[in-house]
Amino acid sequence: MNVLGIHIGHDSSAALVRDGRILADVAEERFTRTKHYCGLPIHSIDYCLKSQGLTMADLDAVAVPALCSVPDLNFLLDLKDARVERKTAPRRALEFVQEVMNKPEVKPPLYIKNFPLHKKTELVHVEHHLAHAASAYYTSGTRDKQLIVTIDGAGDGISVGVWRGEHGRIEKLHGFPTSGSLGWFYSNVTEGLGWWHGDGEGKTMGLAPYGDPTKCQGVLDRFTPKYERGELVEHHDFGRNCFWNDGGAIQWHFDEAYEIRDLIDRYGREHIAAEGQRVLEEQVKNIVFPWMEREGTRNLSASGGVMLNVKLNQRLWESGKIARHHTYPNPGDSGLAVGAALQVYFQANPLATIPPLEDLYFGPEYGDAEIEEHLKLRRLQYRRVDNVEDYAAQKLAEDKIVAWFQGRMESGPRALGGRSILMSANRPENKDIINARVKFREAFRPFCPSLLWEKKEDYLEQARDEFFMITSFTCKESRRKRVPAVVHADQTLRPQTVKDSFHPRFWKLLNHFGKLTGEHLLMNTSFNIMGEPIVCHPREAIRCFYDNGLDVLALGNFVLEKQA
Repeated sequence: MNVLGIHIGHDSSAALVRDGRILADVAEERFTRTKHYCGLPIHSIDYCLKSQGLTMADLDAVAVPALCSVPDLNFLLDLKDARVERKTAPRRALEFVQEVMNKPEVKPPLYIKNFPLHKKTELVHVEHHLAHAASAYYTSGTRDKQLIVTIDGAGDGISVGVWRGEHGRIEKLHGFPTSGSLGWFYSNVTEGLGWWHGDGEGKTMGLAPYGDPTKCQGVLDRFTPKYERGELVEHHDFGRNCFWNDGGAIQWHFDEAYEIRDLIDRYGREHIAAEGQRVLEEQVKNIVFPWMEREGTRNLSASGGVMLNVKLNQRLWESGKIARHHTYPNPGDSGLAVGAALQVYFQANPLATIPPLEDLYFGPEYGDAEIEEHLKLRRLQYRRVDNVEDYAAQKLAEDKIVAWFQGRMESGPRALGGRSILMSANRPENKDIINARVKFREAFRPFCPSLLWEKKEDYLEQARDEFFMITSFTCKESRRKRVPAVVHADQTLRPQTVKDSFHPRFWKLLNHFGKLTGEHLLMNTSFNIMGEPIVCHPREAIRCFYDNGLDVLALGNFVLEKQA
């Protein structure tokens, strides 16, 4: 059974699921080069189909993560007659205003590609938060009973969803309205700090350890909903919800951000960030743990954009109340296409095995012949290296900065050894070098480590498998001064543990670097500069390489180097 998931909106994306396994998944931003692109995922759909040698006629279903009508599907899928997505009243009113003001109708020209839906293919709408829940449960690797929690800004009128996953089925236990949105609260703090609502929340989280919440404890209470014993006991009126379309990417705004900005001027950026993080962690725990107790389970799966907060995930794990903890590693809206497709498949096949998620390498890949063609066309000096892992490890041991472009691109927001920028973590100044010379971003921003799976006990307190950089861990005291460039202000790491079977070439690189230096760990950040999507194509890798202070580019088996 082939199911194509299509998400149109913030972080538009497409994914292909066959018999319960993810075969392809990519966000449209990787092709358009506009971060958080919200238009039609035309390139993503095209990639998903071509990567598996399929046409639209080979699909059993197309899954859309929205209960409401999505009129853009009329063009995208060439819908006709009974399957047409009917326009909502607000949309008709907008068109009336456009007609009165003599403005042209928005309609794609002939040369924009679409994908006519085959007459035998079912079109299925899946609730937004159910798609998030499906992405978590159906990648957890078990049919056992578990609590599923989905937390984001809002989707289909819900901001927090609580679900039971058991025997291959998902059952909704409760949905909390937008007046209970912890995502909107945290994003308002982010906007007050001067960062993009829907993008900069990771900066807020990264800044928080530099502050002290006791210096302003309680000052954000009037901006957040309150949860107790698993229930929303105090709703919050967020006021009007505004948006700004910035070159094809939506940015949200709430007027409360102005008031939070005034508090920042009074108490300081670091302290307000720390208080925002404290409130978020406290409120989420007030939801999760009571519901786990009600359900009589110690198994938790989670998704939704708020669950990108690795510090929050660490607090949940370190509570000791969770035996099996799984967070879908692409939990934001770009993961909705996967979730919708998985839900449609498992709803039709509830007895099917739920496979574990072992990696996220679901994007495009490019062979050596194609890579070399791009190098030749650009008349660049390069050379082929037979053991590129050993060569790159040697350069990294010399404190060079290596851009690493290998195999299929990762899905989601983290670089996991497919499209990565790497550097030794053995010197503290290397963090500042990457921020200033390569990423062009704020000096406080931390970096993640990738380390051998076999060595995780050497570096992590309360260690467990963490393949996706979705949970932070306290770094063992004995290692903090040995890998200082990836140890954050609160003594934590946000790791990727790398197995040989998941990414052999990346594992070999880490292993060889360990033999050279004694540390089987590298600083790993996404192959891009601040404000741009992760590179997808070799031409983007080449362009990025020459637009910052990188030293070495390893494209497949080919190497480019800059002269000092």
